[in-house]
Amino acid sequence: MLNECHFIGNLGADPESRYTQAGKQIVSFRLAATDKWKDQASGERKESTEWISVSIFSEGLCKVAMDYLHKGSQIYIKGKWRTRKWQDQSGQDRYSTELVLSGRDGKLMMLDSGEGMTGGGRRTASPDQGNQGGGFGGSGGFGGPSNDMDDDLPF
Repeated sequence: MLNECHFIGNLGADPESRYTQAGKQIVSFRLAATDKWKDQASGERKESTEWISVSIFSEGLCKVAMDYLHKGSQIYIKGKWRTRKWQDQSGQDRYSTELVLSGRDGKLMMLDSGEGMTGGGRRTASPDQGNQGGGFGGSGGFGGPSNDMDDDLPF
């Protein structure tokens, strides 16, 4: 079986960090993944934004997210789609679906211009590699932003 999801989008708010009772850090944020296209019938530009809940359980990726990501950051992420069951305050069962970055499968690539990052350019991180500079410089790299997109996101 395959459970692998890839998204490119912008953070809707700064990442939030919390800790389990065992002291393990978890970082979470919401990612706006916008699809833009031109309607063939009318010629009108259309768009649709999906909000993806993201949870990071990897120590290395948690550090990268808290140190470098902020509201509006454009990123590429790869993880697994998970649905978890929990109970609200009234005891009702609730379900949440989120993209989980953990273990060796999680990836995070910052697609911003590198503002505020040592060395500039794109950076990629994975749980076993930590944060790396280079290799994705300037306008190259997987899934880079398109120059013809009008970015009307409110960040």
